[in-house]
Amino acid sequence: MKAILYYGPQDIRYEETEIPELKQGEILVKVKAALTCGTDVKTFRRGHPVLIKKVPSGFGHEFSGIVDKVSEGVTNVKVGDRVVCANSAPCGECFYCKRGEYNLCENLNLLNGAYAEYIVIPERIVKKNTIILPASLPFERAAFAEPLANVVHGVERTEIKPGQTVGVIGIGPIGLMFARLAKLKGARVIAAGRNPIKLRLAKEFSHADEVIDLKKYPNPEKIIKEFSDEKKGLDVAVECVGLPEMWERVFSCVRPGGTVHFFGGCKSGSTVSFDTTKMHYGDIKMMSVFHHTPKYFRMALDLIASGNIEVEKLITEEITLDKVEYAMHEHINGNAIKFLVRP
Repeated sequence: MKAILYYGPQDIRYEETEIPELKQGEILVKVKAALTCGTDVKTFRRGHPVLIKKVPSGFGHEFSGIVDKVSEGVTNVKVGDRVVCANSAPCGECFYCKRGEYNLCENLNLLNGAYAEYIVIPERIVKKNTIILPASLPFERAAFAEPLANVVHGVERTEIKPGQTVGVIGIGPIGLMFARLAKLKGARVIAAGRNPIKLRLAKEFSHADEVIDLKKYPNPEKIIKEFSDEKKGLDVAVECVGLPEMWERVFSCVRPGGTVHFFGGCKSGSTVSFDTTKMHYGDIKMMSVFHHTPKYFRMALDLIASGNIEVEKLITEEITLDKVEYAMHEHINGNAIKFLVRP
């Protein structure tokens, strides 16, 4: 099969490789649609200690396709089924799984290899996080289930309520989806970012009530408060950039009694500083949410199938497998939201 293999930072190669043999409980999926992701771009730029454990490695993790082959022991899907698969599944047996904190599973092995003609799905993901698609749902829309599942998890845990003012700072694909789901929860949404493509989509896709261009307002705290209820500050402030300085600044945008959600992951070893007086006496809730669970993966697919979130609007361009490196550079240059890869 043809595949993109990861050899190291800035080194991915379009090659021909063998289709792996299936082990007990595994399935082989013919990839019909794959999507580029910000995590893939970070990995391309500087590597990733969790996603890439050896090289060469498969690359890419957001996809949908058709079951091409099943091994012994597989009972929930069959050859020919149209499916979407998550990039992980909890073990159900570790300390965290026993407490229902499945996203923190100690044995959470992350699947890579979606930028290929075929991908082998491990037994645990087959059993717990492989879903047969509705007949009417296109592959390209279904492929959004994994990234949207992270956002659904974040929105549900944040407990956004109708009538709240929610600010989303950082409007890449994750921030845009967070803003859209906040609107569906009945919130008034303020979206802030710098990229013209993303600012446009904050209106057209997220339906944000206010869109702030941070190039015009390099100190967003004041303008965000101006748009908040009685200018007190945000009920919920969400950071979707993943930079320590933005974590600190978004903290300044929330009102006393509000919630700050640090959704963007910073580089390992990063540190931040907060005003403890404002945090304590302002009764501010600070939180973060990581990854997704089988529950949120299914909720995400249901949302996509319902038509309430038009994920296809986030596709910048459709490309073939040999253009994945081009897509990585376009992301780095700020020219894209998501590429749809057709192997």
